[in-house]
Amino acid sequence: MQEVYAFLKKCGTYFLSTLEGDQPRVRPFGTICLFEGRLYILTGKRKPVSRQIAANPRVELCALEGRKWLRVAATLVEDDRLQAQQAMLEDYPELQHVYRPGDGNTQVFYLKDATATFSTYTQPPHIIRF
Repeated sequence: MQEVYAFLKKCGTYFLSTLEGDQPRVRPFGTICLFEGRLYILTGKRKPVSRQIAANPRVELCALEGRKWLRVAATLVEDDRLQAQQAMLEDYPELQHVYRPGDGNTQVFYLKDATATFSTYTQPPHIIRF
C-alpha cells in the first residue's frame, strides 16, 4: 500500500471514476492521505461525487507518471471521525479555507478491498491488494 500512496502523492493529480446511474463520471482529484494504515481521499458532501459514492461506493482511481500508470479498483468507506478529517487536512493545509473537520461538508473515505495495478508499456503488470 505504501507504494500506491507514494505513487499517487508523486503524481499529485489522479482521476476518480464513479457511476451516476449507468453513466461513468470521471474527475481529477488531488488528495491522498495515509492514516491508521489506510489510504484516504477527501471530497465535499455537497458535490455530486459524494452522492454518486453513496449510491455505489465501488470506484476506480487512475494516475500517470511518465510511462508508468496506476489503476486502483476499490470500495470507498466513509469515515466520519474528526481525527480522519483532521489528518487529511493536515496533509493539505491549502484546503483548510474550504474544508474544516466537523463542518458538515468535509467527507473522507478510505479504500477497502483495493486492487492496485501498476502498468507500463514494456513490463508485466505489478498488482498489489490491500
